[in-house]
Amino acid sequence: MSNHYDLEKLIMILPILARTTGGYATITNSGGRRLCTVDWNGTEIKELNDEIYDLARDAGQQARPLIGVSQIVDQADAWALPIGDYVLSCSNVERLKREQKFLNALRKALPMIAQVAGGEAVIFNDIGERLLSYYSDGTERHQLKGQVSKQARQAMVSQEPVVGKSFSVNGAMAVRIPITEKIGFGFNNENAARQHQKLYNEVKKFQSASYCFEDIIGESEVLAKTKSMAKFVADGVSSILIYGETGTGKELFAQSVHNASERRYRPFVALNCGALPASLIESNLFGYEEGAFTGAKKGGSPGAFEQADGGTIFLDEISEMEIGLQTKLLRVLQEREVVRVGGFKAQKIDVRVIASTNKELNDLIADGKFRQDLFYRLNVVQLKIPSLRERVGDIALLARYFIHKFASSFGKPIEDIDIGTLKILQNYPWPGNVRELQNCIESAMNMVREESILLPEHLPLYLRQGQRALKKSVVVVEIGNEKLNLKEALSEAEKLIIQKALEMAKYKKVKAARILGISTATLWRKLTEYGMEREKM
Repeated sequence: MSNHYDLEKLIMILPILARTTGGYATITNSGGRRLCTVDWNGTEIKELNDEIYDLARDAGQQARPLIGVSQIVDQADAWALPIGDYVLSCSNVERLKREQKFLNALRKALPMIAQVAGGEAVIFNDIGERLLSYYSDGTERHQLKGQVSKQARQAMVSQEPVVGKSFSVNGAMAVRIPITEKIGFGFNNENAARQHQKLYNEVKKFQSASYCFEDIIGESEVLAKTKSMAKFVADGVSSILIYGETGTGKELFAQSVHNASERRYRPFVALNCGALPASLIESNLFGYEEGAFTGAKKGGSPGAFEQADGGTIFLDEISEMEIGLQTKLLRVLQEREVVRVGGFKAQKIDVRVIASTNKELNDLIADGKFRQDLFYRLNVVQLKIPSLRERVGDIALLARYFIHKFASSFGKPIEDIDIGTLKILQNYPWPGNVRELQNCIESAMNMVREESILLPEHLPLYLRQGQRALKKSVVVVEIGNEKLNLKEALSEAEKLIIQKALEMAKYKKVKAARILGISTATLWRKLTEYGMEREKM
């Protein structure tokens, strides 16, 4: 009778046990035959009655608690506890289902996590083995499947997030996060690491100046005056500020000044202030000490100023430097000493500074975007590089130079340029200046077959159609505002030509830049300048 009473008591607590353990709860006799089974909602599963539960039978026969697996759902954990003539058993079936549901959701979200993180996202098991991973572009990564990560294993063992280096890409950081005792996921920032490394290699490479004044092609009076002034100040020690539109050859002049000075046998280091974020510009300029930031090299690294000691540093696009960094640069120029990022020791330097800009710094000063005292420090000597529009007479000379250059490297039989082709080149406004002209001639040379002269049909389509766009822009300027000055008129013409190129390229910026013969970065800068950056985005 007491056994019957005990059985009723045990049956009454089954729903509580099932809900607590997140699965099924069962009472069997000592032989493992199910007497009552309920799910985690407290509902009795009558169809399971009288079935033999192996784990409960073994516990009853051995008269001791046992841990095993559920017979209802594979991979679910279970336990069995003998109580008198009965055996009480519970499993975590529902918890397993919930974990599986969560895992499925995580699998679906993994490509999105990779995209947002800007790198790879991965799911791993309790030993740190990769189960699934995606690139940021949404494609699945199969190569490393099954590989075990020590950091992932550490995260699963400790059940704590682990942050460290990614073994996929040098310089990338990764985080591994345990989700359950059996599943974890992680992601890295390999896209940003690759981009930073690419920019780092591009702008921080130790350079030597390879150009001289003899390499600056042109016979126009305005160019001759600029070269004469540059030669005259080359032997000095004062800072030089070079003004000029994109593609006019500002670095060409900077290198020529260096090679005409007494510093010619010392380093020439160039840094593009518009190519890197402020944090990287600072470490590139001033260097950094070991441990200054995550990913800092052991032993630290010298910056551009230290590398250029005794020589010349060329700060291209100085107008793009953030205002906070301008303050630090001003101190270096005033004190003639540099302190590395994360350091305290000041190091004396002997460096001549040449800076360049394609923007009017006085306008930036008025807008609070450029320090006036830094401007005075840099603008000791000012060089204004003429645009190609200001020296139209040099276009024929430059065109023939580039034709000869590419004819040799391409193996094309071109010997001269057709007068009609030359007229088109001379009538075009050249917003990208000499660099755009060079790109245009290179593009045209690719179209040459057996011809011995460069013909109009060899030129890029935008250049042949650009004549009509230019005429249209001039008419608009003349009719729309009789008081516009030359600078404003040229800006209006440039805007219309850029708009025409965007339409021809179906608003694909890379293609439009190729049509215009300028870099994508230059196109974006001009779109921003003219408030056109959202054109058909």
